[in-house]
Amino acid sequence: MWADLTMGQIFLAEFAGTAMLLLLGGGVVANNILPKNKGNGTGFLHVNFGWGIAVWMGVIVAFKTGGHLNPAVTLGLVAKMLVAGESVNFAQIMVAILAQFAGAFLGAVLTWLAYRKQFDLSDNQGAKLGVFSTGPEDRDYFWNMITEAIGTFVLLFVIVTAGLIGGNPEVSNPVLGWLAPMGVAFLIVGIGASLGGPTGYAINPARDLAPRIAHAVLPIKGKGGSDWGYSWVPVVGPLVGGVLGALAGGLMVGAF
Repeated sequence: MWADLTMGQIFLAEFAGTAMLLLLGGGVVANNILPKNKGNGTGFLHVNFGWGIAVWMGVIVAFKTGGHLNPAVTLGLVAKMLVAGESVNFAQIMVAILAQFAGAFLGAVLTWLAYRKQFDLSDNQGAKLGVFSTGPEDRDYFWNMITEAIGTFVLLFVIVTAGLIGGNPEVSNPVLGWLAPMGVAFLIVGIGASLGGPTGYAINPARDLAPRIAHAVLPIKGKGGSDWGYSWVPVVGPLVGGVLGALAGGLMVGAF
């Protein structure tokens, strides 16, 4: 997948890109739901667009690896490669996934620092956790997992069929370097607007689990619990949906 990259280059690209993703993505949630913010109450569509832009900027930062930023994307593409009989460097895959989780943790911490005063001014424990991780509007673990799986299926199916993420994209033309990830950004907005209502659409295990850990360990005033009972849903659902979406996309494009 990344034959011409060192382990250090893979780690740095995925780490920095995922940190940017979580800083901007967590930031738009904080701006929307915490008090004393200019964007307070601007609504879910505002959050959808904020996350889309967050993904766009994260992919640009992680241009060397193609900007996976998501274990479900990485493992989905690995599954597609294995079924197609392509070789996979599993050491690179592990480094990329570790970087995604580490970057997501850092991005969540930076979001908390940026909104530290707003966290302190809020007495809403659910809103504080909501900046870091997702939660269902109606708690039914099985159906919440199905929702997450379908959303991530769409993400990988479109990525694979449209060729939106690969590795080492051409960035010598600065216009193409900025516009090429735009398709992923609008895809994220569309998934959120269409499928994000029931669960808040994590569609990314690193995006949800690492910030949830940050919520648990940071000294956030009056934060409450981290809802560990739900924490497996935005991990398992995206991983299942991501692999199935990548394989279905591979069939569409005749990869195997």
